[in-house]
Amino acid sequence: MTNAEFALAARKDILSGLHNSLQSHIGSCLSCIDILSVLYNSVLRLEPHNPQAPNRDRLLLSKGHAIFALLVCLAYRGFIDRSDLDAYCSDGSRYTGHPIRDNVPGVEITSGSLGHGLPMASGMAVACRIKGDLGKVFCLMGDGECNEGAVWEAAMFAAKHRLNNLIAIVDRNRLQSYGRDEQVLDMGDLAAKFATFGWKTLNIDGHNYDEIEEAMRVTSEKPIAVIAHTIKGKGISFMEDKQEWHFLSPKEEHYKAGMKELNNA
Repeated sequence: MTNAEFALAARKDILSGLHNSLQSHIGSCLSCIDILSVLYNSVLRLEPHNPQAPNRDRLLLSKGHAIFALLVCLAYRGFIDRSDLDAYCSDGSRYTGHPIRDNVPGVEITSGSLGHGLPMASGMAVACRIKGDLGKVFCLMGDGECNEGAVWEAAMFAAKHRLNNLIAIVDRNRLQSYGRDEQVLDMGDLAAKFATFGWKTLNIDGHNYDEIEEAMRVTSEKPIAVIAHTIKGKGISFMEDKQEWHFLSPKEEHYKAGMKELNNA
């Protein structure tokens, strides 16, 4: 399966799953699914039947509200059954609306309260170095999340310790729950900021599969920050760059119209 095929199939499952469960954050899931698809289809060294394998790569979903995108990728890689997606957010289900470590195989951290992923990723990267674990640590964050001070404390820590086994990916869709980034708290040039903190930085098109894969394979003596420029709701035209799809769940008419677009993609 190519990265494009993986991502298209994942988009369809995201639309179906969030429609059936009446849950939200579809805009956030569609924003980052191309990044996650490339990681899980082509980049990450994983053992689905041994999720805690030493020397594995670790993907930390710091923007935990996009959990359903991660669950779809875990299903495609064989960590969970695809049929399990039908239990998302149902009563008593282990498939909850934010990641919970040890609840689902392949979920590395409990997240949801923003700003905690990069500090945890930095700690994991240090631990891997101490133990001689060869795995890389990838941390996927939102750009609104970069408002949090803990992100920049971790950025200083990672640069000081030259954590070259750490890659931070910022889903730069420029929309957060209360408006556009520049309206809420203008973060400016995130690549320049991370560079100032001592990181190697890359700007990429977060929907271009070749650019994503190339960036994920870059090596450096420093930690790497990949600023992935994306569109919230990417792939379904009436959801693209619309703040309301941070909150809304797809109703029947949205499901039918969205699936028609994806089937014709």
